[in-house]
Amino acid sequence: MRRILTLSLVLILGVMLIGTGCANRKGAGSKKMRVGYSTPALSNQFWNRVTAGIKNEAIKNGVDVVVADAQGDSGKQLSDIEDLIQKNVSAILISPWDTDTAASCLKKANRAKIPVIVVDIGTSGGEYAAFIVSDNKEGGRMAGRYIAEKLGDKGKAVHIQCQLGARNAQLRGEGFEEIMKEKGIPIVAKQPADSRRDLGMSVMENILQGNPDVNAVFAQNDEMALGALRAIETSGKKGKIMVVGFDGNDDAISAIKDGGMSASVGQQPEEMGKIALDTALKVLKKEKVNKEIFVPVKLITKESLEQK
Repeated sequence: MRRILTLSLVLILGVMLIGTGCANRKGAGSKKMRVGYSTPALSNQFWNRVTAGIKNEAIKNGVDVVVADAQGDSGKQLSDIEDLIQKNVSAILISPWDTDTAASCLKKANRAKIPVIVVDIGTSGGEYAAFIVSDNKEGGRMAGRYIAEKLGDKGKAVHIQCQLGARNAQLRGEGFEEIMKEKGIPIVAKQPADSRRDLGMSVMENILQGNPDVNAVFAQNDEMALGALRAIETSGKKGKIMVVGFDGNDDAISAIKDGGMSASVGQQPEEMGKIALDTALKVLKKEKVNKEIFVPVKLITKESLEQK
């Protein structure tokens, strides 16, 4: 009887140890929550900063982030979304290259029943849980008011646009043009440079050939503003033409400190990324979130930087 009891105890302990071992292996092999982020172009400082905000917040929350770089190609962004869906991400964050492609991306995620958070650039279709965005139109107005004040409500202005399908940039342009019209300052040239520094430079070079007497340039992002500044410097007009950008990127801030650029409308990209990740987690927990979440903007000038 003692032998039977002893054997029974050994068997029970063995089963318990096996069970514990299995549980431990299951815990060790369990996967973190995975979120995908589709960014339009990591070659742009702004999107690097948004990505950093997402990643930093993900680390705090024990979440894995899969980043897909569309490299300025709307077709690649669509295939990136398909790839994120195949990777079974729990949620998708997307900063669209353009609003129409965004609609196709969102519809694919909708069919896969994956919640979407749109970051900074809007969409012309598809369903999303929340839209994290700067107050772009007011930012454009800020740029317009600053230029008008410095020019004494006179002179000639140039408007350099991002890719024409980017709704956030369109709003910046609308705000800027609203103030130019109000102040009676003509926009003598208006042309897209697809958010790129090199194209910003070539576009400005062409504009200067036909309009050598312009007084100010508003570019819908800092990359293009910096390109325009380079064209102005090459033409020997540095200090004679104001350049105002949008984003508040590090290179733009350096150019403002050096006196090349006059100003930039500063966004808070890291904060946008943080809010986007936090919002995605709330959605996954079935918590209520606002459909639109605005992140404030501010005008960055040499004077404002010196006051810090």
